[in-house]
Parts: sequence; C-alpha cells; structure tokens
Amino acid sequence: MAYGTQRHPGHRPSRPSGGEASAPPHVQAAFALWITAVVAGFFETVLVVGGLLSDGDTSGGEVAGGVLLRMTVFSAAVLVAVQLRRGRNWARLTLAVGLGVFGTLSLVIEPLRWLGDGHTLGDAFRDLGAVDVLFGASRVLHLSAVLGAMVLMFRPTANAWFRARSAEPARH
Repeated sequence: MAYGTQRHPGHRPSRPSGGEASAPPHVQAAFALWITAVVAGFFETVLVVGGLLSDGDTSGGEVAGGVLLRMTVFSAAVLVAVQLRRGRNWARLTLAVGLGVFGTLSLVIEPLRWLGDGHTLGDAFRDLGAVDVLFGASRVLHLSAVLGAMVLMFRPTANAWFRARSAEPARH
C-alpha cells in the first residue's frame, strides 16, 4: 500500500510550498533527535575544549583542529538530517551508517577501552566533578538521541514514506 493511502494517527500528508509531502511523525521525530544529538555533541565539545584550555596541556592548534573536525561533522549531520526530513533515502542511509554505526562507536570506544584496562564502574563515579556530571548526562542524551533516531527512521511508516518518495519522478 502506498504511503499516501495509509492511515496512521496524527499525520495528514500535507504539501508545503514546493509540492513536497510532509514527513510522517516518525521521520519528523527522527529529525528532531538527530538535531538533539548534534546539539549534545556540540555541548560536549565545549566542555572538552574548556577542560583542555584550562589544563594547558594541549596546543591551540591541536584544539582548533579537533574543533574544526567536529564542527564539520556537526554541520554535515544537520545538512543530511534536513535531506532526511525531505524524504531522501540516501540521507537516511548516510545517517544510519555514518552516525548510527561509526558515530556511536566513536562515542563508546573510549569508555569500553577504559573498562577493558581493568577499571570498574565504581572508578568512573568516584571523584566526579560538576563538569564530569554534565558531560556524562550530555553523552547519555547524545547516545539516546542517536539510537532513538535510528529506530524511528526505519519504522514501517517511515519505510513506506521513503519508498513512495523514491518512486516519485525527480523534481528539478
């Protein structure tokens, strides 16, 4: 059954300016979660940069390079998420592989490596400062947003909508 003929609560396939059907609720929510993940990543970057600069152990060039890389990834993620909301299946696949798989690995590899080195969860919570708590809370939000977006992007209504959008003739 084509996307436009399916009935699901709370969604009317309206056509905003430009003639594109609006995204179903699951895709809209996935978009919001991708933006949430980007904002959390930006916040984490601010916390890390603040810590590096206050410690004085890192050169300005190293900090600038890391910030430039992260801002590039964040900007690309927002641009691709906008394309997701417009129904571009390539954007959904790019987000799934790029941020859903590799991005998630980049968020969890260091904590897993640290645990693998013989540390315990108790060690992680001992002597936490306010910045550590903020960073941890942001990281949990970040990971939750990514995982939630991944699930929502591949819900049946989202799959049907992307299939229908792929079947439409190309617009110039």
